[in-house]
Amino acid sequence: MRAKHRRLWVVAACLFGFGSATALTLTAFSSNIVFFMLPGAVLSQHPQPGQVFRLGGMVAEGSLRYTSVDGQPGARFGVTDGHGHIVPAEYVGVLPDLFREGQGVVAMGSMTADGEFAASEVLAKHSSSYMPPEVEAALKKAGMWNPDSGKPPPAAAFNGTAMKLAGG
Repeated sequence: MRAKHRRLWVVAACLFGFGSATALTLTAFSSNIVFFMLPGAVLSQHPQPGQVFRLGGMVAEGSLRYTSVDGQPGARFGVTDGHGHIVPAEYVGVLPDLFREGQGVVAMGSMTADGEFAASEVLAKHSSSYMPPEVEAALKKAGMWNPDSGKPPPAAAFNGTAMKLAGG
């Protein structure tokens, strides 16, 4: 075998190895990707029950109800995008201290078969000037905030219709 053919085989083997490593890496990451959605997108796209994603927006005014599940503290609340879209959510566990109606929230979890968001993790706004980056980007995309016009809209801008929770 000539040196030219040997080099060709070495290059082909390297490309095959690199391609295999890339494919394995992408396959491993695809199971860990968590998408971000606003309530309007959740209500229009109907994610499959069990599909994990992050739901972001504001806690709807009048929707927060504290509960207890098997002795664990919990809460039922609505997440709104300010356009009248409200997704009912439930969380079992201790909520962040700053979690309250009218505040920004990002919750990770999945939809249940009955159309409620079952949150496994809840993150709340931690200062008066902070807004989760995903919520900020979604507000820009939805045309609700133009960075050139100043600060993002206040939480009160999202306090639309109160949500009626089933059983709450």
